[in-house]
Amino acid sequence: MSIQDTLKQLGLEIPPVPGALAAYIPSKRSGNLVFTSGQLPLVGGKLKKTGKVGKDLSLEEAKEEAKQCVLNALAATLLHIESLEKIKSIVKLGVFVSGTPDFTEQHLVANGASELLAAIFGDKGKHARFAIGVSSLPLDASVELEMVAEVE
Repeated sequence: MSIQDTLKQLGLEIPPVPGALAAYIPSKRSGNLVFTSGQLPLVGGKLKKTGKVGKDLSLEEAKEEAKQCVLNALAATLLHIESLEKIKSIVKLGVFVSGTPDFTEQHLVANGASELLAAIFGDKGKHARFAIGVSSLPLDASVELEMVAEVE
């Protein structure tokens, strides 16, 4: 099954690349690696939810936000390849979670992103990862994600 078929089966589509919010580009290719800038869970250029995980968003809501970050990171990756079929491997994710001081389940928020990549790419979606808690993120987002992909 193609990646497009898998996305369709999951009820997902790759959105347009979110515009940069400051002085950076959405992604950069170096050799066979594509590095994305931090991707927020923007939909149509706006955040659907804002605030801290553990106060304003539940764990499940934050996992959904992480999934949107993945879709945006894939869109940024497509600036350098003609199709998602050209992704050989998702190498690494970095997931930042804005939570309350007592929120300690950043790793579970990041699982939303990791599980989606595994569902889309199978074994090629397995990756190294970090997930850390932060006191705030741009635009009061709850999650920000960066991704490194190996491409053909």
